[in-house]
Amino acid sequence: MIREQELHPPSGITVLLFLVPAFLGAVALLVVAGSTGMVAPTVACALLVGLLGLLFAGLFVVNPNEAKVLQLFGHYSGSAREPGLRWANPFYTKKKVSLRVVSFESGKLKVNDLDGNPVEIAAIVVWKVVDSAEAVFSVDDFHEYVRVQSEAALRKLASQYPYDAHDDEKVSLRGSTGVVAEHLEKEVQERAKAAGVQVLEARISHLAYAPEIAQAMLQRQQAAAIIAARTKIVEGAVSMVEMALERLLKAGVVQLDEERKAAMVSNLLVVLCGDRSAHPVINTGTLY
Repeated sequence: MIREQELHPPSGITVLLFLVPAFLGAVALLVVAGSTGMVAPTVACALLVGLLGLLFAGLFVVNPNEAKVLQLFGHYSGSAREPGLRWANPFYTKKKVSLRVVSFESGKLKVNDLDGNPVEIAAIVVWKVVDSAEAVFSVDDFHEYVRVQSEAALRKLASQYPYDAHDDEKVSLRGSTGVVAEHLEKEVQERAKAAGVQVLEARISHLAYAPEIAQAMLQRQQAAAIIAARTKIVEGAVSMVEMALERLLKAGVVQLDEERKAAMVSNLLVVLCGDRSAHPVINTGTLY
């Protein structure tokens, strides 16, 4: 595997200050030699002009957040990262690689979650190139490589979690966005590292049930939510009834036999668990 080797080419301004006068002087010599009619000096001056002109081809510009990958006849020589006008061997081929942060959103993928339900899911991935040599030589097109690997990681992630879970301790795609995003980022990074890429962020941008089951799953969610809410209500009501009986017994306000306790518990549960306001009947004639 080819790793990046940073080169520090000389400043192009310095080289340019030398080449321009030298080139103009060589042209002047060529004109003088041509006017004399002598072949050997004329050919020598022409070769000098051509050589100096070839050296101009070694000048290149490196922009901020950019790298130039330099190759000499197929051999990787290094990468230039220092911004500005630079000069290198004129025979070097120079491939530009952007080091800027890139963000893209995958298409909506239709996959099955952990429970086998078809869902539509999409993600946003933010990344940048950290090794220009790997980005150029390890894969054919590192932009396309990152996109394909991100979609593959997203498909795998969606199959490892359920769409929704009413249990707070269970991780789900909809309810545990932080955990899922961290898992997705690690999965994409593991797949994309071969291209010399660092993943900065990955998160789900779209999540929904597939259209063919959306209505049925909505009803299921509503039923599950009602059951979960009723469970909480019953738990709270039972604790309140228990507290009321203990405080009445401790304060000695009234002595209740088991039958009256059962009646009191029944009435309190009806009041606390009912979905409508209770209308009590007040007994003013006897103790009961």
